[in-house]
Amino acid sequence: MKKQIIIFTDSGDTIVDEETQQIDENDIVISAELIPGAKQTLLELYREGYRIALVADGKWDSFQNVFRQHELLDCFEALIVSERVGCEKPDAKMFDEAMKQMKLTQKDKQKIVMIGNNLKKDIAGANRFGITSVWLNWSKRYYHTIEEPDWKATYEISLPKELPDLLAKLEKQI
Repeated sequence: MKKQIIIFTDSGDTIVDEETQQIDENDIVISAELIPGAKQTLLELYREGYRIALVADGKWDSFQNVFRQHELLDCFEALIVSERVGCEKPDAKMFDEAMKQMKLTQKDKQKIVMIGNNLKKDIAGANRFGITSVWLNWSKRYYHTIEEPDWKATYEISLPKELPDLLAKLEKQI
């Protein structure tokens, strides 16, 4: 059964544990481990009928390598990668491209949830774009202080396994 909520998700420290990345001489991630519970959560959401797009900064081949390694590429309806779009989050072009590839309309914006670990890029980008933001406060690597008003997430979770319950709650509100 298709769900109403549409998921845009970041990758680094949202699905992939950046500290485990193995990078080659061309700055391409060749392998990496996932953060605890990320694979199970992503597969669960996919199987439950959520439409999911990767909206991430980095190199195309890096995402292909890691998501192929963990057999997760099929979970994504669209892969929006900054290298291909020509800009990085929080630029609205990243979110526009995800909507375009998923054939979403302006009316669908109220159903889109962006999950990310970076307040300055993922959360601010989602908030400026007018979609719901979910901060995955798992990694200590990036900003943890809200420096601008649009860095405040609509929701905050600490682990990927908390996401299905939040999304189920949001589904009921639509």
